[in-house]
Order: sequence, then structure tokens, then C-alpha cells
Amino acid sequence: MIIYLVGIGCVGKTTIGRMLADNIGFSFYDLDHEVQNYYNKSIERIQDECLTMRHFLQKASKVLDFLFKKTDNLVIAGTPSSMQYPYLDIYKKYKKGKEILSICITDKPENILKRLTFYDIDSNLLETDLTEKEKEKYINIIIGDIDYFNKSYSKVDIQLSIENVPIHHIPNLITKALDKIDINILPAANLL
Repeated sequence: MIIYLVGIGCVGKTTIGRMLADNIGFSFYDLDHEVQNYYNKSIERIQDECLTMRHFLQKASKVLDFLFKKTDNLVIAGTPSSMQYPYLDIYKKYKKGKEILSICITDKPENILKRLTFYDIDSNLLETDLTEKEKEKYINIIIGDIDYFNKSYSKVDIQLSIENVPIHHIPNLITKALDKIDINILPAANLL
């Protein structure tokens, strides 16, 4: 089984995905990290080599194809465009023959802003203290991202709001959501 987590940037896909995978005994993959490992370059450097964003997404989707071919149980933290072309084509291709569940994680823009992280061109974390004016700017960008990706996220199997949910409760929230659609990934005794 593959659990494919999608959502806008900094919504918590990687943190939640890693915790979920640890709790249920699945392997965890962060798609951005896997793309960087595959091409041995940072995302920004790969994008700089591509003439268009579409070309970059086509290159990156090869890595998703590779992950979906795996036979073990996986949790994959996708990218904001995980349910758009060409990722969507890869998803649909494997969804027909495998048990793949997509879960869109959502949260309030103000909560996402608190998780916002910045990286240099080589994907090194930058320490950043935002001014009030910059916070306002990024809230508007987050709202724009939510609006932009919202239609593509309507294609997922489960919509999951993590608004006001403590981070350590989210894996259990996901397993309960899966139970509601009759997908039992763990014996009840192993749940948090």
C-alpha cells in the first residue's frame, strides 16, 4: 500500500509523513529529497537547468514513477503540484493496479506561515526572521497557493484538516480516516 500525502508547501507533509510511516511500519520518502538525490542537485539547480516549469515537473515525475514501482508499503510526501500533470498521470497509472491512497493535508494560512522555511540555491536551510510586512506578503502567497492548487486537490481520496490538531495526534487522525473507508493498516492495539 502507498499513502501519498499532498498539500501546499509547508503544510507539514514531510513531518507528518515521517511520523505516520514510523507509527505504521511503512517506508517514508519525501519526493523533493528523492528528486534531489536522483539528480544529485538541489531542486533550484534542477529548475535552473530546465527551460520551463513543465520540463522540471516532467523530470521530477520520473522519480515519483520510480517510487510507485516499489513493492513495499510506503508513505510518500508529495509536492504542492502532486495532483497536477505530469504527477497526476503517474498517480493514475499506478492507482489502477495498486492500493494507493491520496490524502490532502490542509491547514489555516496563519499556521502554515509559522512553518514557512527558506533555503538557499543548494537547499541549505536559511535562518529567517520575517518582518510584519513580510508575514503579510507570505500570508497572501499562501492564500494564493491554496486557491491555485485547490481544484487539483479535489481529486484526492481524503481531505484532512490539521487545523488546531497537535502534531503528535495527526498520524492517529490519518489512521482513523483510513478506518472510516475500511482500510485497516494496523491492528487497533498498535494505534497511538
